[in-house]
Amino acid sequence: MTLFTRRNALKLGLAGGAMALATPSQALVEIVVTGGNFTPLPIAIPDFASSDPAFGAEIAQIVRNNLKRSGLFVPLDPATLPIRVGDVQNQPDFASWRAANVDALVMGSVERGGQVSSQVRVWDTQAAAQVVGKSYQTDPQNYRRIAHIVSDAIYSSLSGGTGYFDTQVLYVAESGPKANRVKRLAIMDQDGANVQYLSSGKALTFGPKIGPRGDSLVFTSYEDGNPQVYYAGLGGSARKLIQGAPMSFAPSFSPDGNTVVFSVSNGGTTNIYSATLSGQPTQLTSGAAIDTSPSFSPDGSRIVFESDRGGSPQLYIMGAGGGGAQRISYGEGTYSTPVFSPDGQLIAYTRQSGGQFHIGIMRTDGSGERILSSSNSVQEGPTWAPNSRVIMFSRDPGGDAGPSLWSVDIWGRNELNLKTESFASDPSWSPLRS
Repeated sequence: MTLFTRRNALKLGLAGGAMALATPSQALVEIVVTGGNFTPLPIAIPDFASSDPAFGAEIAQIVRNNLKRSGLFVPLDPATLPIRVGDVQNQPDFASWRAANVDALVMGSVERGGQVSSQVRVWDTQAAAQVVGKSYQTDPQNYRRIAHIVSDAIYSSLSGGTGYFDTQVLYVAESGPKANRVKRLAIMDQDGANVQYLSSGKALTFGPKIGPRGDSLVFTSYEDGNPQVYYAGLGGSARKLIQGAPMSFAPSFSPDGNTVVFSVSNGGTTNIYSATLSGQPTQLTSGAAIDTSPSFSPDGSRIVFESDRGGSPQLYIMGAGGGGAQRISYGEGTYSTPVFSPDGQLIAYTRQSGGQFHIGIMRTDGSGERILSSSNSVQEGPTWAPNSRVIMFSRDPGGDAGPSLWSVDIWGRNELNLKTESFASDPSWSPLRS
């Protein structure tokens, strides 16, 4: 089945059945995805009109790059288009675009002053109709955001789902040889631009998770000699979340950002605790098993976690208050690092079997399991884009090669390496910025 169609609902084919998503009510050109076999939609994006032509060309290229990386679109070479610079004020010459076999067309303009302002119109050339027309503004200090906001508008208008381009990724930036590697907390735009370092790297730091509002983080650090969970606002000083625990690690936020779940290791046992940001802890699991990697469901009612209580690491779900854990993973090998999708329909995880490391998804009852990526290299730690359609994870071939970040969509297509200025691991994807 081809990706390009008209007036049809978007359907995401998953193992064991299909889940239908809402169709954009005003869209004429729409995308249909059934399973993993489809052809991306060709889309024409001339350079944006601007009093600074180089700036207009740069913003348009960022938009093209975003849409291409999504795997749902193929931006056409701007040099082959009927016009090189878009005209957002007037209707296109639809006949000339149809003659060039263009069905979806984006016209944009952008100006940089006290604010960066942009207008964008998306056209269905076959129907000679506008799909979307909007204006946007953003801070000139981060002008690339305007391209991400525009990309989200295009993606949303044609795919029926929300975009994910105006987001950031929190991660661990690694440098140096493996035997003496410096690890710093860092954050960047989802395309690898605008890197900011949040820690010095003097203490071993890992497992960061960004908060549900994108303005805070939790992480594990050896700053005082043992692994401990810390909380910090972005750009602010960090503080230990819980006092008196010999070792605490693997933290994750609740959906409202006011509670953190994590593991505490003490006396040979490892159990899951929750704590408010004031540090008041509550023990959620007990026993001799190793319980770790907890993740809240989006509605805050459940927690998925990893446990070896059945003899090997597997995935379990329990209520947010603890108790009544039910196993949900039954495939070959071991399972770890589970995380709920933002829409609550799926769980992503790491699975080790057959001598390989796999990134997979399953429904929340364990059904419909699908492996999205397999490698002989260590790959782990999936994190979801806010639209629940793309997963990012880290892959480490070992030795001095160092880890890197990869993404794949929920159909197991479009596996991509995200280029970073250093080695990178432990990604955590932010929500859409407001």
